[in-house]
Amino acid sequence: MISVCMATYNGEKYIREQIDSILCQIRANDELVISDDGSNDDTIEIIKEYEKKDSRVKLFHNTGEHKTIWNFENALQNSKGKYIFLADQDDIWCQNKIETYLRYFNDYDIIVSDAKLIDERGNLINDSFFSFRKPRKTILGNLLKFGYLGCCMAFKREVFERALPFPSNSCLCTHDNWLFLIGCCYFKYKILEEKLLLYRRHADNVSTGGLQNTTSFLFKIHYRLYLFFHLITHIQFNERSFYTE
Repeated sequence: MISVCMATYNGEKYIREQIDSILCQIRANDELVISDDGSNDDTIEIIKEYEKKDSRVKLFHNTGEHKTIWNFENALQNSKGKYIFLADQDDIWCQNKIETYLRYFNDYDIIVSDAKLIDERGNLINDSFFSFRKPRKTILGNLLKFGYLGCCMAFKREVFERALPFPSNSCLCTHDNWLFLIGCCYFKYKILEEKLLLYRRHADNVSTGGLQNTTSFLFKIHYRLYLFFHLITHIQFNERSFYTE
């Protein structure tokens, strides 16, 4: 079973196109789990329209802290699938995305692909996110600079379960960064050069997607120390749990 986990907030402008690009790829027993973070536009009404017509669409409301990481965690906690895909509200999935990822799940536990960048009208900005971001493939490299997009990420349920609990400071550790680092530490991971997503950039994006450098030097140091500390603590905790079982 596949669970596509989407976090939404005031996404009325693009969400129909994104939902349509997902539903045409998932099977009858799969699910699109959407967690909304208190939208005050027509996002919820649009999702409910789909929910009434298609039992695969499941809407949940984030009643915890209103941050992207916790909104995604709420979607993840309400998912049931063996394979989990992360999805933003404003992108477009390429038609062969799920089919391609599933082939690699035979040998890997967490998979990340490249993406094309588009603007708010769907015009191509850049043919490759990787060529712009220049991500590193190692654990250390991603501790220094996280280089991947959560919306291009999919993983087996075991990866999500191992990643819990997420670090509490959402400014210093995002859900996708943490999931990728845990995936690298404990599981087999694969970076795909294939571009399986149209990643939309527009004025209302919640995050910069790593395309803009808006943080200070001191923040960068704090961010890396925070991640390193929590990763080491998480590994040590799980090692102790393993030996006491």
